[in-house]
Amino acid sequence: MKKYLLLLFVAVIGISSCKKSSDDSAAANAATAAAQAVTDDNAIKNYLTVNNITATKDASGLYYQIVTPGAGAYPTASSIVTVNYTGALLDGTVFDTGLSFQTAISANANIIQGWKTGIPFINKGGRIKLFIPSAMGYGATAQTKIPANSVLIFTIDLIGLN
Repeated sequence: MKKYLLLLFVAVIGISSCKKSSDDSAAANAATAAAQAVTDDNAIKNYLTVNNITATKDASGLYYQIVTPGAGAYPTASSIVTVNYTGALLDGTVFDTGLSFQTAISANANIIQGWKTGIPFINKGGRIKLFIPSAMGYGATAQTKIPANSVLIFTIDLIGLN
């Protein structure tokens, strides 16, 4: 009987220590994410200042500039939009462009969070610049032409809306 109690005790201690490790890891990840958010925000603010750009900061941390307001309807979460776009890094490196790119902007759409948050700020026929913190882009995962933790700049023309 003592043998079984000892095994049970060892198992409980082992499981408890795993949970603590997991909790510590989650706390470390949250601290890293918070530090990256501050770094990104400072980089965006510096870029806007150096380039004399006036942009609005959304509660999500996304900055945007309405370049051309447009006159049509605004997209909603259920919209499918058609856009022309250019994506660049803060150093000006263009990593992607698209013409007549069509996508949903719903929560489950296969686009970055920065687009889901930013595209609804512009009317059909308008142009917007999005300054996207890394967490709303690709985060700590590097992409082909995009280093990990990169702030992204997208210039987007909303040419169609369904």
